[in-house]
Amino acid sequence: MSKKIITSRDIRKTAGYKPVIYIMRADSIKLLLLFFETRIGKPVMKDLLIKNIKKLIQIEDENIPFVSGSDMAHLPCIEDAYLWIKEDKIYRFGTMAEIDGEIFTPGVEVIDATGKLVMPAWCDSHTHLVYAKSRDVEYVDKIKGLSYEEIAKRGGGILNSAKLIKKASEEQLFEDAMARLEEIAKWGTGAVEIKSGYGLTTATELKMLRVIKRLKKESPLTIKSTFLGAHSIPLAYRGKQKKYVDLVVTEMLPAVAEEQLADYVDVFCDVGFFTVDDTDRILDAAARYGLAPKIHANELDYSGGIQIGVKYKALSVDHLEFTGDAEIKALKDSGTMPTILPGAAFFLNMAYAPARKMMEAGLPVALASDFNPGSSPSGNMQLVMAMGSILYRMLPEEVIHAVTKNTAYAMGVDKELGSICIGKKANVLITKEIPGIEYLPYAYGENKIETTILNGKIVCQNK
Repeated sequence: MSKKIITSRDIRKTAGYKPVIYIMRADSIKLLLLFFETRIGKPVMKDLLIKNIKKLIQIEDENIPFVSGSDMAHLPCIEDAYLWIKEDKIYRFGTMAEIDGEIFTPGVEVIDATGKLVMPAWCDSHTHLVYAKSRDVEYVDKIKGLSYEEIAKRGGGILNSAKLIKKASEEQLFEDAMARLEEIAKWGTGAVEIKSGYGLTTATELKMLRVIKRLKKESPLTIKSTFLGAHSIPLAYRGKQKKYVDLVVTEMLPAVAEEQLADYVDVFCDVGFFTVDDTDRILDAAARYGLAPKIHANELDYSGGIQIGVKYKALSVDHLEFTGDAEIKALKDSGTMPTILPGAAFFLNMAYAPARKMMEAGLPVALASDFNPGSSPSGNMQLVMAMGSILYRMLPEEVIHAVTKNTAYAMGVDKELGSICIGKKANVLITKEIPGIEYLPYAYGENKIETTILNGKIVCQNK
């Protein structure tokens, strides 16, 4: 056999090689990988080594579903660390002193994270980011003092979004939502739960859920879908609310289940919306289709939403502005994640949920964005973290648990996301050069994330 030196030009030109022994030039290795990717039709995933990490955050040897009470103040970390990603999974991590030569083999891409923090990507367990248009006109009504309930009673709020969704095409809804996903990924979100609820008819609820299903396929973010047909009572059903609940139970739920469009079911169980009895009927029906609940609860008053959520073993109960001793007792050791939505309380100028009291009682706490056009028009989880510290008096360590591990549990992905753990999906953030974890909630107007890695691939870099 003859010998031949392969150059980059050879690889570009050659469609097939004769049987020769090839001695590869170093600058040709990368192009050869691309060549085989093209010929075989499968992507070639490089190992990724992040080295010289100032601090590797939220590590664990084996998965713990969530962190509660005083444990939330303790955040496992390694200083002067490395993280090795193989394909789309976390393969190994430790101190730089433990690194061996095995990592520095061909096919390993190296990122130097000197002066930077590395941590799991945020999990945002409560959003409504599939919508047609903003509701900035209602913003002025809020400034003038109209309440959430008053705007809803005159056909604004959720009903306004429902009218716009009906007119919008699935393609436009998809494109707009995909742009929002790309934006929140730049701020560090790697997993998101998306609810329907701006349809309020069977056809438009299914339209929203089909859009979410397509987003699952085409976005690199991990996405969970929630059916929220019981988000508001349409004007045509005012005064005959039971008939609308009948529609949700007998028509919407079977259609959603038949097309397998939802992972979870949600109900807005609160004053002026759906009662405990309504919620009980919907959750009982949903259980027959295998849909676990996630409940809007106690945003506007002591509604009983937390208790009915716990009764049905809800994965989470969300909002919780009105949470007292009875609600805390119901949540204790229930397995239901209390999820606070700071953006909504801030935007609507409402009371803040008693996060400190909840943690002191031994409860876990999660924080999510409630990204939606009416009451929380931002999916920026870094801002949510800042609000967690500024408005709810949560320590930086508690806030990080609340937007990674605990929100992963709240959206049912804790076994694959939410921590740096061998075998978990490699959804990882690299910060810019920052002093430490305290800087994350402190610098509330600044994007501290430099690189977002999802499924083991770099999806965006902020310079």
